[in-house]
Amino acid sequence: MEVKMLKKLNDFALTPLSWWLLAASALGLELIALYFQYGMGLEPCIMCIYQRVAILGIIIAGVIGAIGNKYMPIRLVAFTVWAISAIWGLQLALEHVEIQANAGSLFYTCDIFPNFPSWMPIHEWFPAVFEATGDCGKINWSLLGYSMPQWMIVNYGVYVLLFAIFFIARIVGIVNNNKST
Repeated sequence: MEVKMLKKLNDFALTPLSWWLLAASALGLELIALYFQYGMGLEPCIMCIYQRVAILGIIIAGVIGAIGNKYMPIRLVAFTVWAISAIWGLQLALEHVEIQANAGSLFYTCDIFPNFPSWMPIHEWFPAVFEATGDCGKINWSLLGYSMPQWMIVNYGVYVLLFAIFFIARIVGIVNNNKST
């Protein structure tokens, strides 16, 4: 990637708009998930719920970055939350695909009840969004031959890739600023 392009990306990462776009894209995915659940009647499994939490983390990262984008420590928190959420979500989606590919196997199963910390039982606080009622091994929906978790691999892969690009652009921006002073 050219240094000029990295500078433009670095400059864009310093704007609230870039972070609001990140949050809005993840919010869009959350709303789509709720449409699938309530509009189409597809019951989310525990892996779906965990992936919703990872998407929620990306929304939170976007909001943190948008509000505190002018302050390096806050941007660093936003980047960290973004990275953790995107990578964790990708791992969950990969595991979910594996469960679906081996449905019926004793070795590939998912939890029946969510494993949230006792101090944050979001499935009890917001059951309409975070309560798992479906079967992880069941494929209830597909588009172009790919199941929902396979599409989530694509989504999380894009979030991880964008994180890497913007983070590298930010590092290059910091290095270039230090060289010029």
